[in-house]
Amino acid sequence: MKRLYLIPVFGLLLGIATFSQAPDGRARMADLERQILAEPFRGITANGTQVPGLFPIRSTGVSTTPVRNAAEAFLGSLTEAQRKSTFYTVDDQEWQKWSNVHFYKRQGIGFIDMNERQRDLAFALLHSALSAKGLAKTRDIMRLNYSLAEIANDFKDLGEWLYYVTIMGEPSATKPWGFQLDGHHAIINYFVLGDQVVMTPTFMGSEPVRAESGKYKGLTVMQEEQNKGLALMSALDEAQRKKATIETSKPNNNNLSEAFKDNIVLDYAGIRVNEFSAAQKKLLLDLVQEYVGNMDEGHARIRMDEVKKNLDATYFAWIGPSDANAVFYYRVHSPVILIEFDHQRPVFMPGPRVPFRQHIHTVVRTPNGNDYGKDLLRQHYAKYHKSN
Repeated sequence: MKRLYLIPVFGLLLGIATFSQAPDGRARMADLERQILAEPFRGITANGTQVPGLFPIRSTGVSTTPVRNAAEAFLGSLTEAQRKSTFYTVDDQEWQKWSNVHFYKRQGIGFIDMNERQRDLAFALLHSALSAKGLAKTRDIMRLNYSLAEIANDFKDLGEWLYYVTIMGEPSATKPWGFQLDGHHAIINYFVLGDQVVMTPTFMGSEPVRAESGKYKGLTVMQEEQNKGLALMSALDEAQRKKATIETSKPNNNNLSEAFKDNIVLDYAGIRVNEFSAAQKKLLLDLVQEYVGNMDEGHARIRMDEVKKNLDATYFAWIGPSDANAVFYYRVHSPVILIEFDHQRPVFMPGPRVPFRQHIHTVVRTPNGNDYGKDLLRQHYAKYHKSN
């Protein structure tokens, strides 16, 4: 399988990765944001053309009442000034204004600026949208950002409470709306239409992955994503591993679908899952479930049904070695889901400037135009707001 279009995107990725070390990094980030937001949203595609009909408006039978009630309670706790800075229309480009870069200028209200009641209600919103595992992981990522602040001695751009919430559209049982959590190593975009939910793009990661000292010593995240990916690769036979491997060495960061990559063209690469045995397919589905399972159980089940329906059109790709202590990248890519896992170079932690296991990035996307629920929103407007 040819890997088209990756070189220019990878160059852009390396540019973003160096922002934190560049004196004009903030200005460059702002310029990049303006460039990307000037493009019409198309979504991630394999060849530049969206596959139609993948995401119909339909009833899932899974209630979104809890998350709607939680969002209304959170909004009701805000002052007029706070609400003005936190509330956007459902079709606002604020959806696309997120970045993992620690110094990115974020919108909305930060946990750091909330009173105790508002903070409790913000966590209640996350609790209503996420599984217990997903909420715990998000909370632990926030705590490890405090550990990173201790390591870097930087409590201005790093810390446990530098995470921001925005609400897009009035919470409704019938009209589209959603919310966004945006901060270093934890970004969740959560779109709701009726009882349908789209929770992408989602970014989760950490540096460090394990706190070796400080307030949260011993706290560890992202091990299941790492270990289940390696277990799947190890379960492939030699010929399959060779086909899955698109690069044998890993000197760089490799994620391709992080911030401002909403319209990239990313062809399928690696090994197609229709070549897997039943046992190997089970391992792949278990790996995907690790990511999808960050959603509440009911909507995770609906999402996994989409994945299973497209299982034989799914590809698994790998970069790097695959021994027990390997540093690597992998990608799961189908018409309805894109998952990337990447061991990254250190940014703040000491050591050689090569990827290592103490810095992990993961991204989950919905290709073919439905990140941020955009395709559902398009269909909703076509039905009810024909002038739009």
